[in-house]
Amino acid sequence: MTHQYELMVILNPEIDERQVSTHLDKFLKVITDAKGTIENIDIWGRRRLAYEIQKKTEGIYAVVNFTATSEATQELDRQLKLNEFIMRTKVLRAEEAIALVAAEKVRSDAKAARKAATAGAKA
Repeated sequence: MTHQYELMVILNPEIDERQVSTHLDKFLKVITDAKGTIENIDIWGRRRLAYEIQKKTEGIYAVVNFTATSEATQELDRQLKLNEFIMRTKVLRAEEAIALVAAEKVRSDAKAARKAATAGAKA
């Protein structure tokens, strides 16, 4: 059974930004070999990190949307973690990501409602 996934990768900033897609293609072959599909590769480019990773303050971000089996996704994640040019990875099922965004919206709406209620009670 296949699912939709979103992969975020932070690559070593020493890589030439023009080489990012070729580095990713080597790993994404795992997905295509397992009859999965790559929907979108979005390279965000060099960004400042929130905290140092491997004594680096910058990284090259890339986001990949794909459809694959969970076994192929686990193998992709395993191979990415073994590569020295990959600093961090995060794989999310698209359904989970949508649910997280919806839960955060409900939480922030409830907080805004409480804040408005306390502001109205003070007036």
